Amino acid sequence: MNFFERLSLLDRRWVYLILAAVVVITVLIEFDTPIRVNPEVRSIYDFMEEQQPGSYIHLAIDYDPGSLAEMHPMTYVIMEQALAKGLKVIMTALSPNGPGMAEQAMLEIMDSVKLHTGKEVIYGEDIVFLGYKPYPGIVILAMGQNYRLPFPGDYYNTSLDSIPMMEGIINYDNVEGVILITGTSGVDFWISYANGRYNVPLAVGLTGVMAADYYPYLKSGQIFGLMGGMLGAAEYEKLAGRPGRAMEAMRVQVWTHMVIILFILIGNIGYFISRRRGGSV
Repeated sequence: MNFFERLSLLDRRWVYLILAAVVVITVLIEFDTPIRVNPEVRSIYDFMEEQQPGSYIHLAIDYDPGSLAEMHPMTYVIMEQALAKGLKVIMTALSPNGPGMAEQAMLEIMDSVKLHTGKEVIYGEDIVFLGYKPYPGIVILAMGQNYRLPFPGDYYNTSLDSIPMMEGIINYDNVEGVILITGTSGVDFWISYANGRYNVPLAVGLTGVMAADYYPYLKSGQIFGLMGGMLGAAEYEKLAGRPGRAMEAMRVQVWTHMVIILFILIGNIGYFISRRRGGSV
């Protein structure tokens, strides 16, 4: 047997061990991974940068713990960018398992903004979390009329009328746009009702497997921006100058994918060499 034939017969446990070693090494050793920013991600970043301090942004956190690894980096970088710029953030979580994650992200980012910029973010003045209500389609339609219809109080049961930031805020007409971070089919409700019914500017962050299905909405103008999976989050982190979990994850993904492709190539070369010689693998 030649080299390629021997490798094609390599015990798969060695493959797993090598992959594990690559993951550990790329996690422990920091180095830059080239990331090319796509226009659909840049459009979201540019939209956020164009907003003036004091403008309102609606950030919808509609994902479950199962998609947290892909979605959380998007939430963190966009929320941190918004609060650092002095934008007002209205948060909702229309996925049943989302409120706890959304609250965790909010509290951590409030501390992070203060640590990195010295700006103190005050709940009720700079950010408010409305929480969860069931039946997302109905809730999205109701918010288009008045936020107080589905959310008479915030996540902590404080009346919206007693929250300083919500004074004079009625519906989508009072926000510059909605940034939706979701790993569920609830994105269809936002496109149909928030954008289709109320014409609110809408951008989405989706899991990698969902992203391809929503490019037609990007082309039609129903959404103005799209982040797809971990790569989309990494592209946004690069634009914002805030390296985080996504850029770290891309370093691991790039090298593990390269190793997997290498093993596939070696296995196929060994197979075809053996076939030409009339052997079997």
